[in-house]
Amino acid sequence: MTTTPTGHTLPELVTAWGRGRAHSRITAPPEPIDGGFEVAVGPPSTEVRQVFHTYTPESLAAAAARLDTPGHQVMIAGPTALLASAVPSTWTLDEGGHLMTVAFAPASYDVPAEYRLTVETAGPLSVARIHHDNGDLAASARLGRDGDFGVFDKVVTAPAHQRRGLGSLMMRALSGHALALGMRFGLLVGSDEGRALYEHLGWSFVSDFPGARSKRG
Repeated sequence: MTTTPTGHTLPELVTAWGRGRAHSRITAPPEPIDGGFEVAVGPPSTEVRQVFHTYTPESLAAAAARLDTPGHQVMIAGPTALLASAVPSTWTLDEGGHLMTVAFAPASYDVPAEYRLTVETAGPLSVARIHHDNGDLAASARLGRDGDFGVFDKVVTAPAHQRRGLGSLMMRALSGHALALGMRFGLLVGSDEGRALYEHLGWSFVSDFPGARSKRG
């Protein structure tokens, strides 16, 4: 089985991402299914998402047929074109994501004078926040722990504070925090724009990670 840049298999990384993301979102843990896992999209919704790391075009088509109820979703670690060909034409493709990983290492960073950085941890969830002196929440990011893995989620910089290096600062700070807590590897699913930032910070691309959902009536 093919290993990824950190020496893990793709199923290991996808499974760890699902568990860590559930800690970040404070939702029920993923339930194993053949080739991946299933999670509730979240209350008050009754929709579900099935995420696959191991599949065939036929198994994806069968999953989509089972989930062909408005709002239900399928995600895969693999090509967007493959997912698009497997789901019904009535489904909507989400903006494609990219599964990425890194081995944590100590990193230095400087907080600009007009900002202050905090990182708080409660159980398996850590949250980094950067506030401006005027009281603005300038940037934030969440990290859900799954054993050796820290899963980054909801990495956001407010529009008024973009292009000031806060995204890189927050990622370095939260990575160092994760390393100090004993985590060894980072995981995230980034957008096209985010991928460039994360690669600049030393993260490695693992797989495209597209999603599709059945259209609402």
